[in-house]
This record gives sequence, structure tokens and C-alpha cells, in this order.
Amino acid sequence: CWCMYWRLRGRDFQLTSAKANRRSLRASAEGERPPGLVALDSEGRAVGWVAVAPRKDYERTELSRLIPRIDDRPAWSVVCFVVSRRARGQGIAKALLDAAVGYAAAAGAPALEAYPVAPVHARIRSNAAYTGTLSMFAAAGFEKVADTQSVTGGAPRVVVRRDLAPPTGNAGTGVGSDPLGNGSGECLP
Repeated sequence: CWCMYWRLRGRDFQLTSAKANRRSLRASAEGERPPGLVALDSEGRAVGWVAVAPRKDYERTELSRLIPRIDDRPAWSVVCFVVSRRARGQGIAKALLDAAVGYAAAAGAPALEAYPVAPVHARIRSNAAYTGTLSMFAAAGFEKVADTQSVTGGAPRVVVRRDLAPPTGNAGTGVGSDPLGNGSGECLP
């Protein structure tokens, strides 16, 4: 999808192509604000991605009848994660979420919300967990604020939110830090 699924309303996404999505994502990456963060391993290879931006940038969410708007605060949203198969189980998604929180706070977001799955069974297929899981967000200080009518891979999706402190510069943004905990990894916008 080249991370355009959430940025386009349903019918527009159905009519687009991978080539057009790639072009749009590149244009977004070259714009004023990057469309997300990338986790790099110790050799500089990308091993993960998180899409994070103001909620208003995600047309599918803004227009959704399945995912409710909580209030009129200009919250930011975390809408998806991708972690390479060879890097799974190493805390990459958690590191990306921590970096997304810092990035949104440094950009002045008053709150960060997400739409993770809340598995009814102990395990969920990885392709159904691309929005993250409720337990991962809860461990990062997010609180469930609403149920949705959205279901992914048989698991219901919920709305979680974390209020963010006023920005204090670049501290905690993930830029130049070591969120992978291995002495050499980093998350970059």
C-alpha cells in the first residue's frame, strides 16, 4: 500500500495504483513533515516503520463511520507498523512507538491516538496486527478511550489515546537516540 491506505478515503484507495502511492509517499517524505519514522539496524538497514502524523492527515480515519472521533482536539495518530520478518521479536515495534510518542510531543501534538487490535485470543496473525496491539499501547502509557466497529483478522479494534506533555526540544524524539537498545540502532524521521 506504500502507507497510503490511511491517507486516502476508501474509494480513492481502490482507484489508485502502487506506482501512484509510491509517488505520493515520496512527495510526503520530501515535504515539511515526514509521514513516519524508520528503525535502522546496526548496519543501517531499515528494519521497521511507523506511520505517525496529525489525525487530519489520515482521510480514511477522519471520514470513518467505524472508528469514532473522540473529541475536537487536534490529536495525532499512529496508524500502522511494519517490522521486517528477520527483525521481529526484538522490540522494534515498541521502539518505534516510543519514538513516535517523542516525535509527536516534540512537534507540539496535544495527544496521540491509535487504533490497535484487541485480540480475543492469546495470539493474532502478524498481518492482522499492523495497527499494533492494545497490550503494546497500554504498556506505553496509552488508555483505551473507545470501542470501534472495526474488526481486523477477527479481532476488534479500539481507540487508545495518550496525552502528551508540552514539547521540551528534541529530547525523546528518537532522532539520534538508541530506541533499539543495541548501541547502534536508531529511529529516524
